[in-house]
Amino acid sequence: MTLSFVSIIIPVFNDSERLKLCLQALENQTYPHNMYEVIVVDNASDEDTKSIVEKFNQAVFTEEVKTGSYAARNKGISLAKGEILAFTDSDCIPASDWIENGVKSLLSTPNCGLVAGRIDFFFQNPEQPTPVELYETFALPFNQDLNVEDRHYGVTANLFTFKHVIDSIGSFNHQLKSGGDREWGERVFAAGYKQIYANDAYVAHPARHSFSQLRKRVTRLTGGKVDRLMIQKPSRMEIAADILDSFKPPFRTVYLAWKHEKCHSIYQKIQCISVLYLVRYIAALEKVRLYLGGSSDRG
Repeated sequence: MTLSFVSIIIPVFNDSERLKLCLQALENQTYPHNMYEVIVVDNASDEDTKSIVEKFNQAVFTEEVKTGSYAARNKGISLAKGEILAFTDSDCIPASDWIENGVKSLLSTPNCGLVAGRIDFFFQNPEQPTPVELYETFALPFNQDLNVEDRHYGVTANLFTFKHVIDSIGSFNHQLKSGGDREWGERVFAAGYKQIYANDAYVAHPARHSFSQLRKRVTRLTGGKVDRLMIQKPSRMEIAADILDSFKPPFRTVYLAWKHEKCHSIYQKIQCISVLYLVRYIAALEKVRLYLGGSSDRG
């Protein structure tokens, strides 16, 4: 079988230590080393990421001064040599057969537009996960099977596609601070391409463990959602409905938290559900702030 050349694109912003682990994992792939490249795109970091990238044979370094992870990914796309593009993040640790299994799923699916791979979370202290870490392990944006089935996209922490698909429908919307992967995936689906979930193409991802980290993520994701809605020029009623949506009782998510396999005790279940309600409160306040003219954080 003829192998396809793969370009792996990683945006990075001030994440040098975790980037080392990611690049080491990509150096140890089962896929032939002469058939893939790793493009690291620094997005105006204060840290010296270039010297780290230069230590790895498979990796090349470039920069994107335009703020935002999607602008950085687009820069990587513009330089990619591969007919297959794979995306992950600097804080992810791909399994040794990640490229091999992702490519296999992509090539074995007729008219495939994207493959969304599994994302496994790990804790700082597996014996004592924090309430925020427990919440992260069932947060819907990282349930890739549900993303593909219900929302028609895959998050860019673990995503494969063809270069010709991007040539056909366009690259990521760099104006979005968050949610650009969803907006892009919806375009892939609208164009008639198939989307699949690959359980065997997986990466490990550290769960956020503190409330400050979680708040930053929630405000970023909320900003992305508001940005996507504002592109459609919503009416005041639509804006009000979006704000009120954050106050709807999250019965399904509460059920998932209660049944979650990593919440072993009643106390952990209550902690996890408490974080869930806090997240919705933060999101509601952030929506109000943005709709009143506040600016979004960087993506």
